[in-house]
Amino acid sequence: MLESFVNWLNDIIWSDALVYLCLATGLFYTVATRILQVRHLKDMVRLMFQGKSSDAGVSSFQALSMALSGRVGTGNIAGVATAIFYGGPGAVFWMWVIAFLGASSGFVEAALGQVYKTKQDGQYRGGPAYYIEKGLKLKWYAVLFAIVTVMATGLFLPGVQANSIASAMNNAFGLSPLMTGIGLIIILGIIIFGGVKRIANVAQVVVPFMALGYILVALLLIILNISELPNVLKLIFSSAFGTDASFGGILGAAIAWGVKRGIYSNEAGQGTAPHAAAAAEVSHPAKQGLVQAFSVYIDTLFVCTATAFMILITGMYNVQPEGGQMIVNNLGKVEAGPYFTQAAVESSLPGFGAPFVAIALFFFAFTTIMAYYYMAETNLAYINRQRKRVWSEYLLKFAILAVVLYGCIKNAELAWTLGDIGVGSMAWLNIIAILLLSKPALRVLKDYERQKKEGKDPVFDPVKAGVANADFWEKEYQPEPSVKSEQSKSS
Repeated sequence: MLESFVNWLNDIIWSDALVYLCLATGLFYTVATRILQVRHLKDMVRLMFQGKSSDAGVSSFQALSMALSGRVGTGNIAGVATAIFYGGPGAVFWMWVIAFLGASSGFVEAALGQVYKTKQDGQYRGGPAYYIEKGLKLKWYAVLFAIVTVMATGLFLPGVQANSIASAMNNAFGLSPLMTGIGLIIILGIIIFGGVKRIANVAQVVVPFMALGYILVALLLIILNISELPNVLKLIFSSAFGTDASFGGILGAAIAWGVKRGIYSNEAGQGTAPHAAAAAEVSHPAKQGLVQAFSVYIDTLFVCTATAFMILITGMYNVQPEGGQMIVNNLGKVEAGPYFTQAAVESSLPGFGAPFVAIALFFFAFTTIMAYYYMAETNLAYINRQRKRVWSEYLLKFAILAVVLYGCIKNAELAWTLGDIGVGSMAWLNIIAILLLSKPALRVLKDYERQKKEGKDPVFDPVKAGVANADFWEKEYQPEPSVKSEQSKSS
């Protein structure tokens, strides 16, 4: 009875309505920002490596790595395979489209996270709960978001990510789930008990390593099958527009699954990345907004594309639209998921497929667990901000370690569905909020562009920009001496 209700609720929350809302929001902000994801592409790359961490905040690159640790997860392997299975090769093109549109939503939520951040217990805190309360002045709405986020990212989702790691390690190396679980909680415990600084330091090393390593293996497979590359590109585009003879009849499925899996993977607009974005030490909210917009590109245009090309260029995939006949059957009767990638790597590098996918899943899922903890901690800090309750933070740490260990040993389908409900609820609450906060978000971008046009290194003054309730920037922010001198020279 309970499982039936939970599944029914999950189907409603993750219905096509949420997909269309994410798509419409991305399209709205693409137009409203005059395609900032193209106009400011150079700034996105440049700003990634600027800025330093401080006692209260992390660097732009560390914040990017923390956000990517949440974006890049098992969906980059299993989700891409699922999109191809149900939507055909054309789904890959529509994943690219949603990433392009989603970059504008990613900018907005990250910039808002910076605008309405606060300095709490000696460190920067921010995210949807903070900008909902300060920007929309709806405290109940903010508390609701915080509670949903703590439940989803602190209690439900870490366990299912851990289960993916345990299953992969058992299949590839014969490690028992208990041994994997003990190893995981020791490593995770060392990291999370070190606070946000340690999470950021680990993320900035591990995330680039895992992403680059994964992409390099994909490039190797492409080189080994280079003669197939023109055919794969042609197949993706012809399938995306229904002109391919085999896939012409599933154009709707290609669009639906490409958009759906793209949104699920890059999380643009869903309210996850603003937590990390708010922790960055920057002189203007738009700077971190642009950096986080680029993280959407990294997730989908690089990592998801790496998976897609490995699968398609080796021909290691099946295609069967929901309720329809099998169109492509290259792998026999198998479920869409990590096996597609494993088979693709095995076909060109025998004996390497299972270990490669296991290690990739370990890094992707483990960094996602780190990101989940940070999101849960930030929202718990929001709930406790009036009265510091140290015991609740320790309770969260031990709870997430227990959930990870339990998830390794036992696969709880109910926990996965409850986690999906939580993340989906976060998405609904956040997307509505960032649409209602379009005015301050667009003013932030306008202020950044004005100062850039004047030859300045932009420094945020909320009063001049016409943004209210940005308390930290009004009362506490002090530009670094180098920024001050550059500003005075320009003026």
